[in-house]
Amino acid sequence: MRIKVLDHLHRHDEASVQEVATALGASHATVSRHLNLFHRAEILGRRRDGPRVRYRITDPAVLRLCDEVCQGLAERHPGLDIQLTQQAQEAAA
Repeated sequence: MRIKVLDHLHRHDEASVQEVATALGASHATVSRHLNLFHRAEILGRRRDGPRVRYRITDPAVLRLCDEVCQGLAERHPGLDIQLTQQAQEAAA
């Protein structure tokens, strides 16, 4: 779940708990717990946007790691990015 949360934030730059939960098909409580854990570990930053809190990856090392993993997967498995995007959209619908 934590890798999925980071992947979502990496792809979308910033998201609320509800946006991540909907995209991943996970409960609000589960996603909130993971986001707070990452925030306490200083991997994520957060800002208030009206009634919502929006999270983003702020640790440059984590951003580089996400880039490396995504690039490696894309090279080994062409079309995987499209499949993952489609699955996320279906889960959100």
